[in-house]
Amino acid sequence: MALALDPTLPKSLALAIPRPGPASEFSRALQAVMIQMNAGMCITPSANADLDFARAMIPHHQGAVEMAKLELLYGNDLRLRRLAQGMVVEQSQEIALMQSILASRSTMLDTSVNP
Repeated sequence: MALALDPTLPKSLALAIPRPGPASEFSRALQAVMIQMNAGMCITPSANADLDFARAMIPHHQGAVEMAKLELLYGNDLRLRRLAQGMVVEQSQEIALMQSILASRSTMLDTSVNP
């Protein structure tokens, strides 16, 4: 994301304004992921523990996947990068499983309501 500079500033002053670095790019991206994750986890309860668990965990896991991708983009610690790689794979698989379970449950509900 580029920072728009005021065209009326003297060129020497405009050059002196610090540009966002990788740390602030990481911080902004991480904050955006956490906001989206938290919003996604705020589900309307259905009184079905299984359904509510899966519906809340999918955005939770997706947030973890996105955070892990940020670690892979910006991080340097090899241990954390290896952990992040595993999280991307494993939690993506878990998301797919939960989505499949939810889809099969909705299909079962559709057939039981509409014989």
